Amino acid sequence: MSVNITMPALSPTMEEGTLAKWLKSEGDMVEAGDVIAEIETDKATMEVEAVDEGILGKIVVAGGTEGVKVNAVIAVLLDEGEDVSSIDMTSLDAVPKAVKIVEDAPKDDKSTKEVAKELASVKPAVSGARIFATPLAKRIAKDKNIDLAQVSGTGPNGRIVKADILGFKGSSVSVTTSKASSAPASSGPDAKALADMLGMEYEEIPNNGIKKIVASRLVESKQTVPHFYLTVECQIDALMVARKEINDAAKGAYKISVNDFVIKAVAQALKVYPAANVAWTDDAVLQYKHADISVAVATPNGLITPIVKAAETKGLQEISAEIKDLAGRAREGKLKPEEFQGGTFSVSNLGMFGVKEFDAIINPPQACILAIGAGAKQPYVDGNDVKIGTFMNCTLSVDHRAVDGAVGAEYLQYFKRFIENPVSMLV
Repeated sequence: MSVNITMPALSPTMEEGTLAKWLKSEGDMVEAGDVIAEIETDKATMEVEAVDEGILGKIVVAGGTEGVKVNAVIAVLLDEGEDVSSIDMTSLDAVPKAVKIVEDAPKDDKSTKEVAKELASVKPAVSGARIFATPLAKRIAKDKNIDLAQVSGTGPNGRIVKADILGFKGSSVSVTTSKASSAPASSGPDAKALADMLGMEYEEIPNNGIKKIVASRLVESKQTVPHFYLTVECQIDALMVARKEINDAAKGAYKISVNDFVIKAVAQALKVYPAANVAWTDDAVLQYKHADISVAVATPNGLITPIVKAAETKGLQEISAEIKDLAGRAREGKLKPEEFQGGTFSVSNLGMFGVKEFDAIINPPQACILAIGAGAKQPYVDGNDVKIGTFMNCTLSVDHRAVDGAVGAEYLQYFKRFIENPVSMLV
C-alpha cells in the first residue's frame, strides 16, 4: 500500500516551508532513516528522514518550491511490486497544480504568483479522506468535541498525536488571520518601486524562508508584546581578572569568553529570582523550573537562537564548549529542532562589534531578553577618589504582561551582583 510523505512540522511555529532539494530520485529505494530531502524551515535548513521503507514512486512537490504547507503531500512511497499507476492522483491534485503554476509563471507576473500561493495553501486532502491519528488522540478529540480534520498532525507522516489535540485552539487560525490582515504590510513606500522611479542602482538579494519568517516574528513581537526596557551599568574589572586567570590556568585547553560569564550570571540570577523566568499565556503565567538560555547567533541565513539547557547547573567551561558547538552547527544549518526550539530567556551580545548599548526585541513566547553592550574604560568615583574602571551596559527588554517594572529591576540587581562578583556564581 502506498504511503504519502508529507511536509513535516519541524518547529512549533512552522506553518509552511521551502522544499530546498530532494536527495532521492523517483524510483530510488528508500530505507527507514534515510535522508530523503532538505527542508528550509523558519529557523534553519534541515534534513528530513524517511520513517517508512519503500520505493520513491512519485515526487509531488519539486525541489526549490516555496510556501509548502505543513502536512501537504510532497511525495508518495510505494511498496515493493507497486507502480505509479496505483497512486490515487485525485488526492494530490491541489499541490501539483500550484507548483506547476509557480514553475511556469513569468517572472514579472505578480498576480499569477499570488494565485499560485493561494492554491498551494490548499490542503491536499479530499472529502472523506482518511485522517491518521493515534487512538489516544482520537479519544481526547472525541471528549473535547474537536474535529480531527481541523488539527495539524506533528507525528510521523503527519499523524495526529496527543500533544496536537491538547495544543489545539479552534479559534487560533481566524484570530491570527485577522491580526495579520489588519497589520500594515509596509511602514512606508515600496523601496523597489521608489528606487526604480528615481533610477537608483541596486542589487536584489532574495530573502530566503528563514529571513522571511524571522522578519514576520519580529514584527509580530513588536506589535503584540508590550515591551519596556531597563538598563543597568555593570563594572566588570573583577570579571576580566577572573577570566584572565582561568584562561591562563587552562593553558590553551579551553578559552572562556565574557559572553560565557554573562550566560552563567543570567542563569544564576534566574535560579535565585525565578519571577523573571516566565512566559505569558492568556490563562496563566508559566514559571519555568530551569534557566534554558537562548543565545542569539548570526548565520548566513539569518538569526537563530540555540539553547544552553539548564545553564544554572553548568560550569563556565561546559557552557563555553556548548556555545561554541551550538553556534558552529547553527552557522552550518545542522542544529536539531530541540536545540533551538523553546528556551526561557534570551541573551543578545553585540559588544564584540563595539556597540555600547541597544534594545533587543523579545523572542516570544519568552518574556525577557538581555542585550549586552561593549565593555569600555571610563572614570568613576570611589569615595573621594576618581578611578578608571571597565563598565558594560546591559539592557533588559521585558514583556510587561508577565514581568512588571519592579520584577525586571529586581532581576537586574541579582544579575549585576553575579556579573560584578564572578566568584559568587562559581560556588
